[in-house]
Amino acid sequence: MGGGHPYLALLAAVSTFLFPPCCLNVSSEETRTQFNGSAAAFDSFRAQFRRFYAADGEEFKRRRLNFQDATKRHAYLNSFSTVPRSASYGVNRFSDLSQQEFRDLYLRARADRVPPFLGLKRERFPRRFDWRDRAVVAPVQNQEACGSCWAFSVVGATQSVHAIGGWQLEQLSVQQVLDCSSRNKGCSGGSTVQALKWLKQTRVKLVPQSEYPYKARTGICHVFSRSHGGVAVKNFTAHDFSGQEEAMMGHLVERGPLAVIVDAVSWQDYLGGIIQHHCSSQWANHAVLVVGYNTVGDIPYWIVQNSWGASWGNEGYVYIKIGGNLCGIADSVAAVFL
Repeated sequence: MGGGHPYLALLAAVSTFLFPPCCLNVSSEETRTQFNGSAAAFDSFRAQFRRFYAADGEEFKRRRLNFQDATKRHAYLNSFSTVPRSASYGVNRFSDLSQQEFRDLYLRARADRVPPFLGLKRERFPRRFDWRDRAVVAPVQNQEACGSCWAFSVVGATQSVHAIGGWQLEQLSVQQVLDCSSRNKGCSGGSTVQALKWLKQTRVKLVPQSEYPYKARTGICHVFSRSHGGVAVKNFTAHDFSGQEEAMMGHLVERGPLAVIVDAVSWQDYLGGIIQHHCSSQWANHAVLVVGYNTVGDIPYWIVQNSWGASWGNEGYVYIKIGGNLCGIADSVAAVFL
C-alpha cells in the first residue's frame, strides 16, 4: 500500500482500535457533560434506530458501553474538523457496535496486489466531473449485515459502464456475484479483482436485480443459460495509483466509475463532509465506487458511493480529500470494459 500521511500515528491508533482516554483531546468538562447525558442519548439512539434489546440484559450493557466508547471517538475525530466542509463524526446506526463487530460485519473486502499505473497522465480534464450528472450511476444500495461490499463495487462499475455505452441504466444482480463468484467467499468477504477475473474468464452474464434479488446472505448459485440476456464483462484493468491521483482523475473520466478498495475503519462514525485526516492507507478492508471528483473549491475531493444505504454519510456517499492517498483510495483501482 502506498502513500504516507502526517497523521500516521493517529491513523494507526484508529485502525487498531486504540482510543485510550489519555489521548482524547476532550476537556474534563466536556467529558462530564457527555457521560451525564449518555443514558438519555443512548435511549434516544435506541428509539431512533429501533434497538429492542432488554434493558436489564447483558446485551444492553454491552451495547451501552459500545455507545459510550463511540461518543469518545466522535469527540476525538471532530477535534480535527477545524475548516469548513470538514468531515463530521457522530451517532449513526453503527454506534452500538464495537469496532471489531463493525469490521467483522461490514469491512470484509480484501485487496490483491496490483501493478502501479504506468500509463500517460491525461493533460486536460474538467475541474469537476461526476458521472451522476450523466444519469449512469444507480441509486445507493444497502449491503446490510453482509460482507458483500466487493460485489456491490464490481456490479456498480459494470452497470454504469453499460449505461455509458448507450444502454438504459439498470440495477444488475449483486446476489448473482455473491453466490456464484467462485474466487470469493460471499458474505464472508471477497476481492474486486478476483470477482472481475471470474466474470472475464467465465463470461457469465449479470442479470437484472429484479431476476436475482439481493438477500444479504450467501446462497446457492443460480445458473442461467448461455442464451439468457444479461451483461458480460469483456475485460478490466486494476492498478495502483498511489502518488498519481491526477492520473486517476483522468482514468475516471475516460473509463467510467472505478471500483476501489479502501481502509474504512473510521467510517463507522462518519456523518458527512470531506475526510481530510485520520483515514489510514495501511489496511484495505472495504470496496466502494468512485463516481466523480471536485477540484473547484479549497479542498479537492473524490465523490465515492458506498453501499450502507442512503441514510449514511452524504446521502450514501463519502467525500475524500484528493492527495496523500487518504483511506488508501488510490491503492487498488479497477476499471471495467464491456
